Amino acid sequence: MSRRRNKFLIVLIILLVAAIIGTLAYIVLKNINENNERNKLDNVASSYASGIENGATTPSGAEMISPSINVRKADNPIDFISLRKQNSDIYSWIYVPNTNINYPVLQSHVDDNFYLDHDLYQNYSFSGSIYSQICNKRDYSDRVTVLYGHNMANGSMFATLHRFYDTEFFNKNKYIYVYTPDRKLTYEIVSAFEYDDRHIMNSFDFSDDKVFSDYLDMIENPHSVSVNKRNIELTTNDKILVLSTCLDSGDGRYLVQGVLKKDEPTK
Repeated sequence: MSRRRNKFLIVLIILLVAAIIGTLAYIVLKNINENNERNKLDNVASSYASGIENGATTPSGAEMISPSINVRKADNPIDFISLRKQNSDIYSWIYVPNTNINYPVLQSHVDDNFYLDHDLYQNYSFSGSIYSQICNKRDYSDRVTVLYGHNMANGSMFATLHRFYDTEFFNKNKYIYVYTPDRKLTYEIVSAFEYDDRHIMNSFDFSDDKVFSDYLDMIENPHSVSVNKRNIELTTNDKILVLSTCLDSGDGRYLVQGVLKKDEPTK
């Protein structure tokens, strides 16, 4: 009887050790894969977005002019011709200074969440891509456009949006830049806060002025924890960009919301 018990304990110990080794191996491989993906993304940024830091200069208040009277053409640091040869689903590029956010933006015509776990080459990728869903137009003309990105442990995708939790960082970093093949869009960040996990585009009828106005009031004065905001008065003529990622823990989303301040044609 004691021999059987000893054999059972030995087998149990072996299984536990094997499980621990397997778990550690998974964690190591996962970290290696995430770092490899991060390196690939950094290479993409350096290959297709050369000089974007210089192209995305912070506009002064005097330069905040209406798209309808803007005749100057801005530089476009993104090589969209080469990018779209790789994948026609790439339609814009997002850059947020002093974060790791410097990526192409994609949208699938087939599967709304295809780029949740696929890279810009349409290969499976744990970190996915920055993407929008079909409910949003690709020209950013909707009243509200939502871009999604994972909160990756290695700091890639939209993980560094969480830097906007810090009030000092929020106050020093005001702008989001989006490039399309022929335009440069500058958004001023209105607020950053934790929100629930509802699907924003499916939960609000933004064609209704009252609904849109209420939403604007909400992002001007969010009822949430860890809120940072600016005193920016919004109207129903504004266009809003929402950057959405997971929280570090628990259900819900972390949102950084900006208002379009400048729309420039590019060279």
